[in-house]
Amino acid sequence: MNEAPPAIPTNLRLLLVLEEMAKAGVPVTPSDVNRVLGLPKPTIHRLFATLEEEGFVQRDIDGRSYSAGRRARELAGGIMSSLRIRTARLAILTRLASEVGETCNIALPERDMMVYLERVETEWPLRIQLPSGTRVPFYCTASGKMYLSSLPEPHLDRYLANADMRARTSRSISEPDRLRSAIQEIRENGYATDNEEFMDGMIAIAVPIEDSHGRLFATLSFHAPVQRFDAAKALSYLPQLRNAANELSQLSFSED
Repeated sequence: MNEAPPAIPTNLRLLLVLEEMAKAGVPVTPSDVNRVLGLPKPTIHRLFATLEEEGFVQRDIDGRSYSAGRRARELAGGIMSSLRIRTARLAILTRLASEVGETCNIALPERDMMVYLERVETEWPLRIQLPSGTRVPFYCTASGKMYLSSLPEPHLDRYLANADMRARTSRSISEPDRLRSAIQEIRENGYATDNEEFMDGMIAIAVPIEDSHGRLFATLSFHAPVQRFDAAKALSYLPQLRNAANELSQLSFSED
């Protein structure tokens, strides 16, 4: 005879809902989460309503499923920025910036843009100012396109159908079909580039920082002015970029 699952203490329920959403890695419905937690149906819907009201989750475009809200993203970024982790993370970024000779960035996806969490500036006097906290579009940046490449097809379809993709430069990819083709190429290559698509005179390359389940959690990139870099030179630093991304993943998601 199967035993009933142990009762979940009231003060743990909201945390466990957020934990199951994080494990899923895609928008989920209350029923999806409740298949694991086994709470009464009114209870699970009440928990989601509370989380939505307080800004920890947000309803997805289909009206049924939910994804992480602003406060949950800020919480995740704050945990990543804890002093011990941040000290080690900056050491990795500083080494990479020294190897490449250009500004290196870590960015997190938000609802409709990437947000720079951390950066180490180049020592060159000619530099492009995109400080921590800067928000940049998905469709015309290396980090943003890297994130789009991680989306399941239904979510990518919704983005391409609804996003405002006004051209930022003459090189911006603002047509959904062209962007879909570019994203497929990114999936095959495992990296994304920005060839003066976001800003005239700037190129960039990005790779994923993966969580413990192998899913994109953040991106690692560097950008440079075209006076010092072209696409071929940027790609020559791909091994260093991937090595640093792997170190950052282990740092952030190690179980030690």
